[in-house]
Amino acid sequence: MPILNILAIALALAMDAFAVAIATGVRLKRVSFRQFFRLAWHFGLFQALMPVLGWTAGLTVRDAIERYDHWIAFVLLAYVGGNMIREAFKLEKDAREQKDPTRGLTLVMLSVATSIDALAVGFSISMLKLAIWTPALVIGLVAGALTVVGLYLGKTVGAAERLSPVAELAGGVVLLVIGINILREHGVFAGWLG
Repeated sequence: MPILNILAIALALAMDAFAVAIATGVRLKRVSFRQFFRLAWHFGLFQALMPVLGWTAGLTVRDAIERYDHWIAFVLLAYVGGNMIREAFKLEKDAREQKDPTRGLTLVMLSVATSIDALAVGFSISMLKLAIWTPALVIGLVAGALTVVGLYLGKTVGAAERLSPVAELAGGVVLLVIGINILREHGVFAGWLG
Protein backbone atom coordinates (compact mmCIF):
# COMPACT_ATOMS: atom_id res chain seq x y z
CA MET A 1 0.00 0.00 0.00
CA PRO A 2 1.46 3.42 -0.94
CA ILE A 3 2.64 5.56 1.97
CA LEU A 4 0.36 8.46 0.94
CA ASN A 5 -2.67 6.19 1.26
CA ILE A 6 -1.46 5.00 4.66
CA LEU A 7 -0.97 8.62 5.81
CA ALA A 8 -4.44 9.59 4.59
CA ILE A 9 -5.97 6.68 6.49
CA ALA A 10 -3.91 7.52 9.60
CA LEU A 11 -5.01 11.17 9.52
CA ALA A 12 -8.67 10.21 9.10
CA LEU A 13 -8.47 7.73 11.98
CA ALA A 14 -6.66 10.24 14.22
CA MET A 15 -9.37 12.92 13.98
CA ASP A 16 -11.40 11.44 16.84
CA ALA A 17 -8.29 11.22 19.01
CA PHE A 18 -7.41 14.81 18.09
CA ALA A 19 -10.87 16.09 19.06
CA VAL A 20 -10.87 14.11 22.33
CA ALA A 21 -7.38 15.41 23.13
CA ILE A 22 -8.58 19.00 22.65
CA ALA A 23 -11.53 18.33 24.98
CA THR A 24 -9.18 16.74 27.53
CA GLY A 25 -6.78 19.68 27.40
CA VAL A 26 -9.70 22.07 27.95
CA ARG A 27 -10.77 20.08 30.97
CA LEU A 28 -7.32 19.89 32.53
CA LYS A 29 -6.21 23.46 31.73
CA ARG A 30 -2.67 22.64 32.87
CA VAL A 31 -1.19 19.52 31.34
CA SER A 32 1.97 17.95 32.71
CA PHE A 33 4.50 16.06 30.64
CA ARG A 34 3.21 12.82 32.19
CA GLN A 35 -0.35 13.60 31.11
CA PHE A 36 0.83 14.46 27.59
CA PHE A 37 2.77 11.22 27.47
CA ARG A 38 0.00 9.03 28.94
CA LEU A 39 -2.70 10.25 26.58
CA ALA A 40 -0.49 10.28 23.46
CA TRP A 41 0.96 6.87 24.32
CA HIS A 42 -2.42 5.23 24.93
CA PHE A 43 -4.17 6.80 21.95
CA GLY A 44 -1.23 5.93 19.68
CA LEU A 45 -0.93 2.41 21.09
CA PHE A 46 -4.63 1.64 20.78
CA GLN A 47 -4.74 3.16 17.27
CA ALA A 48 -1.81 0.91 16.28
CA LEU A 49 -3.13 -2.25 17.95
CA MET A 50 -6.72 -2.10 16.71
CA PRO A 51 -5.83 -2.52 13.00
CA VAL A 52 -3.58 -5.43 13.96
CA LEU A 53 -6.46 -7.04 15.87
CA GLY A 54 -8.82 -6.43 12.96
CA TRP A 55 -6.32 -7.77 10.48
CA THR A 56 -5.68 -10.86 12.61
CA ALA A 57 -9.35 -11.57 13.11
CA GLY A 58 -9.95 -11.18 9.39
CA LEU A 59 -13.39 -12.16 8.28
CA THR A 60 -14.04 -14.68 11.07
CA VAL A 61 -15.59 -12.27 13.60
CA ARG A 62 -16.28 -9.30 11.35
CA ASP A 63 -20.06 -9.68 11.21
CA ALA A 64 -20.42 -10.01 14.99
CA ILE A 65 -18.26 -6.97 15.77
CA GLU A 66 -19.59 -4.77 12.97
CA ARG A 67 -23.11 -5.00 14.33
CA TYR A 68 -22.13 -3.40 17.62
CA ASP A 69 -18.83 -1.50 17.25
CA HIS A 70 -20.50 1.83 16.60
CA TRP A 71 -22.73 1.43 19.67
CA ILE A 72 -19.72 0.65 21.86
CA ALA A 73 -17.90 3.76 20.63
CA PHE A 74 -21.04 5.89 21.07
CA VAL A 75 -21.68 4.72 24.65
CA LEU A 76 -18.08 5.33 25.70
CA LEU A 77 -17.94 8.80 24.13
CA ALA A 78 -21.41 9.73 25.45
CA TYR A 79 -20.43 8.68 28.97
CA VAL A 80 -17.24 10.74 29.03
CA GLY A 81 -18.85 13.67 27.16
CA GLY A 82 -21.87 13.62 29.48
CA ASN A 83 -19.57 13.77 32.50
CA MET A 84 -17.74 16.75 31.01
CA ILE A 85 -21.02 18.58 30.39
CA ARG A 86 -22.19 17.85 33.95
CA GLU A 87 -18.87 19.06 35.35
CA ALA A 88 -19.12 22.29 33.31
CA PHE A 89 -22.30 23.18 35.20
CA LYS A 90 -20.88 22.42 38.66
CA LEU A 91 -20.03 25.46 40.70
CA GLU A 92 -17.29 23.76 42.73
CA LYS A 93 -14.05 24.36 40.86
CA ASP A 94 -12.24 21.56 42.69
CA ALA A 95 -14.65 18.95 41.34
CA ARG A 96 -13.45 19.60 37.79
CA GLU A 97 -9.79 19.60 38.71
CA GLN A 98 -9.88 16.37 40.75
CA LYS A 99 -10.71 14.06 37.86
CA ASP A 100 -7.92 13.38 35.41
CA PRO A 101 -9.10 11.86 32.11
CA THR A 102 -5.52 10.73 31.37
CA ARG A 103 -5.71 8.12 34.14
CA GLY A 104 -7.56 4.95 34.99
CA LEU A 105 -10.71 3.64 33.39
CA THR A 106 -11.53 6.93 31.67
CA LEU A 107 -8.23 6.75 29.77
CA VAL A 108 -8.94 3.18 28.66
CA MET A 109 -12.51 4.06 27.62
CA LEU A 110 -11.34 7.05 25.59
CA SER A 111 -8.55 4.98 24.00
CA VAL A 112 -10.99 2.26 22.92
CA ALA A 113 -13.67 4.72 21.77
CA THR A 114 -11.26 6.69 19.58
CA SER A 115 -9.70 3.60 18.01
CA ILE A 116 -12.67 1.34 17.23
CA ASP A 117 -12.74 2.54 13.60
CA ALA A 118 -9.14 1.36 13.24
CA LEU A 119 -10.40 -2.19 13.82
CA ALA A 120 -12.45 -1.95 10.61
CA VAL A 121 -9.39 -0.64 8.76
CA GLY A 122 -7.50 -3.74 9.89
CA PHE A 123 -10.32 -5.92 8.54
CA SER A 124 -10.14 -4.09 5.20
CA ILE A 125 -6.39 -4.47 4.94
CA SER A 126 -6.78 -8.16 5.74
CA MET A 127 -9.32 -8.58 2.92
CA LEU A 128 -6.87 -6.91 0.53
CA LYS A 129 -4.23 -9.43 1.65
CA LEU A 130 -1.75 -6.68 2.52
CA ALA A 131 0.76 -6.58 5.38
CA ILE A 132 -0.44 -4.68 8.45
CA TRP A 133 2.78 -3.72 10.23
CA THR A 134 3.69 -0.50 8.38
CA PRO A 135 0.11 0.84 8.33
CA ALA A 136 -0.33 0.04 12.04
CA LEU A 137 2.91 1.83 12.94
CA VAL A 138 2.05 4.92 10.89
CA ILE A 139 -1.52 5.01 12.27
CA GLY A 140 -0.20 4.82 15.84
CA LEU A 141 2.46 7.51 15.33
CA VAL A 142 0.05 9.92 13.64
CA ALA A 143 -2.56 9.41 16.38
CA GLY A 144 0.06 10.01 19.08
CA ALA A 145 1.34 13.17 17.40
CA LEU A 146 -2.13 14.63 16.83
CA THR A 147 -3.03 13.82 20.44
CA VAL A 148 -0.12 15.97 21.63
CA VAL A 149 -1.19 18.82 19.33
CA GLY A 150 -4.82 18.50 20.48
CA LEU A 151 -3.87 18.52 24.15
CA TYR A 152 -1.77 21.61 23.64
CA LEU A 153 -4.58 23.45 21.85
CA GLY A 154 -7.11 22.37 24.48
CA LYS A 155 -4.98 23.41 27.44
CA THR A 156 -4.36 26.79 25.82
CA VAL A 157 -8.09 27.45 25.54
CA GLY A 158 -8.85 25.87 28.93
CA ALA A 159 -6.29 28.02 30.75
CA ALA A 160 -8.45 31.11 30.24
CA GLU A 161 -10.54 30.99 33.45
CA ARG A 162 -13.56 32.75 31.95
CA LEU A 163 -13.64 30.38 29.00
CA SER A 164 -13.03 27.23 31.01
CA PRO A 165 -16.65 26.19 31.79
CA VAL A 166 -17.75 27.11 28.25
CA ALA A 167 -14.79 25.25 26.73
CA GLU A 168 -15.44 22.19 28.91
CA LEU A 169 -19.11 22.24 27.92
CA ALA A 170 -18.07 22.53 24.26
CA GLY A 171 -15.61 19.65 24.71
CA GLY A 172 -18.36 17.43 26.14
CA VAL A 173 -20.69 18.37 23.29
CA VAL A 174 -17.91 17.58 20.77
CA LEU A 175 -17.54 14.08 22.25
CA LEU A 176 -21.30 13.54 22.02
CA VAL A 177 -21.34 14.80 18.42
CA ILE A 178 -18.48 12.44 17.51
CA GLY A 179 -20.47 9.56 19.04
CA ILE A 180 -23.66 10.54 17.18
CA ASN A 181 -21.67 10.92 13.95
CA ILE A 182 -20.31 7.39 14.39
CA LEU A 183 -23.91 6.14 14.65
CA ARG A 184 -24.88 8.20 11.57
CA GLU A 185 -21.96 6.78 9.56
CA HIS A 186 -23.18 3.28 10.41
CA GLY A 187 -26.70 4.05 9.16
CA VAL A 188 -28.45 3.99 12.55
CA PHE A 189 -30.60 7.04 11.66
CA ALA A 190 -31.30 6.03 8.03
CA GLY A 191 -34.75 4.63 8.84
CA TRP A 192 -35.73 7.78 10.73
CA LEU A 193 -35.25 10.10 7.78
CA GLY A 194 -36.88 8.07 5.06
